[in-house]
Amino acid sequence: MIQLFKNIDQKTVEVDKTGEAVWVNLLPPLKQEEFADLSESLDIPIDFLTDSLDIDERSRFEEEDKVKLIVIKTPTENHSFNESDAYYITIPICIILTHSQIVTVNSFENPAIKKFLVTFQNRQPDKKSMMVLKIIEKIVQNFMEYLKQINQQRNVLEQKLYVSSENEQLLQLMRIQKSLVYFVTALRSNELLLMKLQRTNFLSLNDEEKEYLDDLIVDNSQALEMANIYANILSSTLDAFASIIANNQNQVLRRLSVITIVLSFPVLIASIFGMNVPNGFEESGYAFYVVVLLSLAIALTIGWLFLRKKIF
Repeated sequence: MIQLFKNIDQKTVEVDKTGEAVWVNLLPPLKQEEFADLSESLDIPIDFLTDSLDIDERSRFEEEDKVKLIVIKTPTENHSFNESDAYYITIPICIILTHSQIVTVNSFENPAIKKFLVTFQNRQPDKKSMMVLKIIEKIVQNFMEYLKQINQQRNVLEQKLYVSSENEQLLQLMRIQKSLVYFVTALRSNELLLMKLQRTNFLSLNDEEKEYLDDLIVDNSQALEMANIYANILSSTLDAFASIIANNQNQVLRRLSVITIVLSFPVLIASIFGMNVPNGFEESGYAFYVVVLLSLAIALTIGWLFLRKKIF
């Protein structure tokens, strides 16, 4: 689906003709025919439009025939039906700068573009470089918001694990850990992209825009640091709970071993007196009571020794 927007009198207006639009936004479902028509009408290399379809596309920029392409990673919710997948993943978004238009291509629904659309009426479409920086700003803000949500989910799950260690909660923590891996990788890639944009001045920024880009680099670095901190905390938490579970298992096994040892001696005594051989108690009426009392005495003595050694 293709959305065409134009800013008239500080109002965002959707238009029908590609040539009249200042901002062209491609949303799923994406069709190959739309790519071909748009590539021909706007004189854009078709590879620039199809790069967003590869979910593993790295953050980068390039220029061909005076058409500039910027690929940057952005976070989104994962709507996979697999319960072991990450809650959040990162997807590439392509930002294409033509002679008079800015084109954005999204292979999934992108919250950053939605936020940009809401504030598009406050933008100056003739300043395409600033519009690119504003889109990147929304992407960084989305990373921050999702990281805060992830941290809240982690705290809730940790509180539940203190009460009972269930597989479902551990699985949810694992899904959060996967999300953080995606975030750390994407933010690190975006940081390299922004620093390269700063060094090469690929967007031909003025002094004000350069300062804005510097602020974006700082914000992205902050998001990366947050993701690394949350990932380290979660990794330490999972290791701690794994140690706790292993320690509890060892305690249970130790208690079962002690119980087995304590009960083995009465079984041994009963077996000895139950043998079909002379033992001196064949004619005694107290033989049963002697065996029971002797077994209890030995079992209690061994149990007391284990308690004294704090083994049980």
